[in-house]
Amino acid sequence: MRLSKAVAISILTSLIGVQGLLIPSVGDIIDVFGDSVQKQITNKLEPLKDAAHHAAEHLEWVALTHTNSLNGLDDQHSFFAATKDIKPEGGGITDTFDIGNLLNGYTGFFLDETIDLIRKNPLVAFVEKDSLVHANEFDIEKGAPWGLARVSHRQPLSLSSFDQYLYDSEAGAGVTAYVIDTGVNVKHEEFSGRAKWGKTIPQGDSDIDGNGHGTHCAGTIGSNDYGVAKKAEIVAVKVLRSNGSGTMSDVVKGVEYAAKSHQEAVKSSKKGFKGSTANMSLGGGKSPALDLAVNAAVKAGLHFAVAAGNENQDACNTSPASAELAITVGASTISDARAYFSNYGKCVDIFAPGLNILSTYIGSDTATAYLSGTSMASPHICGLLSYFVSLQPGADSEFFVAADGISPSQLKKNLIAYGTSDVLSDIPEDTPNILAFNGAGHNLTKFWGNN
Repeated sequence: MRLSKAVAISILTSLIGVQGLLIPSVGDIIDVFGDSVQKQITNKLEPLKDAAHHAAEHLEWVALTHTNSLNGLDDQHSFFAATKDIKPEGGGITDTFDIGNLLNGYTGFFLDETIDLIRKNPLVAFVEKDSLVHANEFDIEKGAPWGLARVSHRQPLSLSSFDQYLYDSEAGAGVTAYVIDTGVNVKHEEFSGRAKWGKTIPQGDSDIDGNGHGTHCAGTIGSNDYGVAKKAEIVAVKVLRSNGSGTMSDVVKGVEYAAKSHQEAVKSSKKGFKGSTANMSLGGGKSPALDLAVNAAVKAGLHFAVAAGNENQDACNTSPASAELAITVGASTISDARAYFSNYGKCVDIFAPGLNILSTYIGSDTATAYLSGTSMASPHICGLLSYFVSLQPGADSEFFVAADGISPSQLKKNLIAYGTSDVLSDIPEDTPNILAFNGAGHNLTKFWGNN
């Protein structure tokens, strides 16, 4: 037999004349404050129909049912040890409550057999397990780059908010972010050992970032001081040489590497692994091959962010910005305008900060630099993808999506729907006016409610 704690509540709905009793029960084994006594607690809520009439009668029935469930138990039964410090001793109903005749209920400790009987009672509508609750906490990074501050505030930045990044300190944990670029300075102090070299695609090239572009992007994704998702793991996938250029075929191979690495991580069932993201802050002319590669990677499970391009033209004319399954990112300024260089059009999905962005760089293990471009905007979105993947609801949440995590298509939909609308200027009519938002470190119910 198992001990369970139950909370019973009645809900009265005057509009339809139906009332409900909610009864939580207890079933999980927990160690309370280091006490050697382990208590099994399952709190359930069950609405009871016509509760105003039957609340007292129901409470009597529960008390009698509980007493009967104890008959025949040996005095040494674990139930009695677990409830020795509970008042009343021996469990049963411990408290009742009534909130303006709209919510009536009680709490108590019961055996699972009693919980089952309560659940089957025709007056009971549902049972909800009791659980621990805690205040929503968030961290504030003071002196943060303006880009981080902007994606964590709905309102335009002010003197009091322009350098404050509001975020969940656990964001990024369990997520691998592939930076498909010029490489990454993986020894940079800002990564605290979370960055590693994945693969160098250009033949004969070395495993270093000789350009700085990739390191800057990686820093915006997940560095300690400049990153959106500060606990993400960074993997360098070098597809561009030190001069910042490369072949389309090498880029496609880099995308392939990231996709296959993600699939291997999924198959390995690595403890704590929650998913993978990818960033590609590069582009060229229209390439069906690259677009297909990116779309295939997304279908394989990669949450993919790509830069819209810096030619002040229609992003649909370039690749990978025109890859429909990726999230194509335009650049915004600190004054909430489209950056003068940013591409636009229906292929752009969202905007993020991209002008004068401070992040990690090459030259030393502490180097930083200011860079501009949609190349700087896209990592903000890759960081946000990593942020949300790591914080996705668990199986016990009403917003739980799937055992293998939220799909790239659904997360893309949620990210866009959750963005701040109509705050940017100089946005062409055929371009979405949406600025990325991270939730400011608070409750993300509205974000996951977009599923």
